[in-house]
Amino acid sequence: MDIKIAISGKSGCGNTTVGKLVADLLNIRFINFTFRSLAEERHLDLIGVLDLASRDDSIDREVDARQVQLAREKGGCVLGSRLAIWMLEEADLKIYLKASPIIRAGRIVKREGGDLNDVASFTENRDKQDHDRYFRIYGIDTENYNFADLIIDTDNLKPNQITEEIVKKARMKKITQTRVRP
Repeated sequence: MDIKIAISGKSGCGNTTVGKLVADLLNIRFINFTFRSLAEERHLDLIGVLDLASRDDSIDREVDARQVQLAREKGGCVLGSRLAIWMLEEADLKIYLKASPIIRAGRIVKREGGDLNDVASFTENRDKQDHDRYFRIYGIDTENYNFADLIIDTDNLKPNQITEEIVKKARMKKITQTRVRP
């Protein structure tokens, strides 16, 4: 399927997990170039890259430009990132995943380990820093996602349920686009 899907949400909402599943089901590329990716390239830990990004806007600009460039290559893709729905303006389908802070923290602990209270505190602080930085750099208010084609509260859903909802919407969107084109 030649469709570009942008999936955004805060850490622990399922962007990466669901993005991979959607891409696999639709047999398209999955793109998820993040601060973690940059940290690996630069042989730093995530905290080091986040600290650097808090002082140097070029870090955000590099990560965001690289992922959008990858998404704009020929063919369908799923771009999963915090800013995907804002940065990939030409996306055929924009999805925003949301979840409560405690659910997100629990998912992060399950994925990465750690103490739930510490992770919840770190995640809350990171959310605020991310929001402030994205607004300063791009003028993007990540709390304003009402323009998304689909907003999914993932608190009580399994990844496959979220994936099914997105794939159904993607197939309907593609059918509609095909009918409209001459």
